[in-house]
Amino acid sequence: MKRTNRRAGRLLPVIVTAWLLMATGALAQVKPTVRVLAIAEAESVHKPFVLAAKAWLSTLGRDQSFSVDYITTTDSIDRQFLRQYQLFIQLDYPPYRWTDRAKAAFVEYIEQGRGGWIGFHHASLLGEFDGYALWPWFSQFMGGIRYKDYIASFVTATVRVENRQHPMMQDVPASFTIEREEWYTYDKSPRPNVDVLAAVDESTYQPNSPKKMGDHPVIWSNERVKARNVYFFMGHHPALFQNTAYTTMVRNAIRWAAQTPSN
Repeated sequence: MKRTNRRAGRLLPVIVTAWLLMATGALAQVKPTVRVLAIAEAESVHKPFVLAAKAWLSTLGRDQSFSVDYITTTDSIDRQFLRQYQLFIQLDYPPYRWTDRAKAAFVEYIEQGRGGWIGFHHASLLGEFDGYALWPWFSQFMGGIRYKDYIASFVTATVRVENRQHPMMQDVPASFTIEREEWYTYDKSPRPNVDVLAAVDESTYQPNSPKKMGDHPVIWSNERVKARNVYFFMGHHPALFQNTAYTTMVRNAIRWAAQTPSN
């Protein structure tokens, strides 16, 4: 018995060491390989959407090995700060109230392809708001548009995919329904300056609305900059994260945009 106990005593450190090595290996395998930065205002009318997005991104991040850091202002953004991230998500933040330092860092990040960008809804609120002037560079980045109006009554409509070959649209149906959205209108269509991936069919508005653009893109990408980027107009209602077409596109967008293009 004593001999057996001595053998067991010798084996115990070996077993513990092996277990630690396996545990360390397992942790290494699940360590996030992509870092994402997301900005959303601390308090806004879109807070329910932001909370739903955070929960959904948390689950997706565990499955696809990325982590998300959240900020509520642009105060911390500079060139060094952005270098930590492969993807910048403008989850709920307009193109104003940015510090000059943050603007310069963001322009470099996008124009030099330092990382990818995904913008939602409020990112196209371009104009003079809350005492802030229009940011000309961001307007051009979004296709040269300026915000004009929105449908306040919350309208359901059909969105039709135009570029089915884009990685963003993998496994997305040719058309899908978006419910209870406050569709923005702009002073002009961004189409001449961007790659339109999908547009809303204004003839399907329920209830109908006189606020129409005719040509009304709602998802697009600007290929004139190095960064992989995509803008989703839809981003008001938390129920969007129960919409399979929507979540498929956002999942595709994260995977695609986080792949930093070579310079």
